[in-house]
Amino acid sequence: MTGTQTDPTPAVTAPKNGPASAAPENGPATGPATAAPENEPATGPATAADPVTGAPAPDARTVVEEFLCRVGAGDPDGIAALFAEQVDLMIADNPAVPWVRPRPTRADVAAHFRELAAGVEPMAPRGRPLEALVVEGDEAVVTGNLAGRVRATGKEFVSPFALRLTVERGLVVRYHLYEDGVAVAAACAPDDEDRAPVSASEEPSAAS
Repeated sequence: MTGTQTDPTPAVTAPKNGPASAAPENGPATGPATAAPENEPATGPATAADPVTGAPAPDARTVVEEFLCRVGAGDPDGIAALFAEQVDLMIADNPAVPWVRPRPTRADVAAHFRELAAGVEPMAPRGRPLEALVVEGDEAVVTGNLAGRVRATGKEFVSPFALRLTVERGLVVRYHLYEDGVAVAAACAPDDEDRAPVSASEEPSAAS
């Protein structure tokens, strides 16, 4: 996928035909994997684990990349499975857009993407769909471009977007989307002649 993903630093190995270096007999081992003293706990942030399997929870980059794959596949329930039970989901309030409203739970997330798919036919954007993925700790930012055709009106919209995601214990807890809400709202609005009611004075008479 596109973005700023970097390859992990390869592990350093011992020479093929030689023994691995050992620490002095009475001295501590050197390097990044220094053991804690016998009676003191190891320091550093704890890694969350799956309560069922005990496996470490996936990191933010892994979760976000899987999220993007499931969005591309159009899998609302699969998308929602990556979210925590309670979610800080924010899209700028827009009464003209029927799928934009508060969505505080995992079930709401599935409903959001289901309604979005029902309301919008995806289209190829003018720019790259995904331009950058930046991850720092539990925080991730995705930028790109989106486009679609609103099924109810047949109108199209294009918009750059920025998405902030926060991942805790392998689940998305924050989803903040920034897009061109004016363009999306305009595409959702019917034409004036379809929207305005016809008054009695404007109705054709039987004599005309």
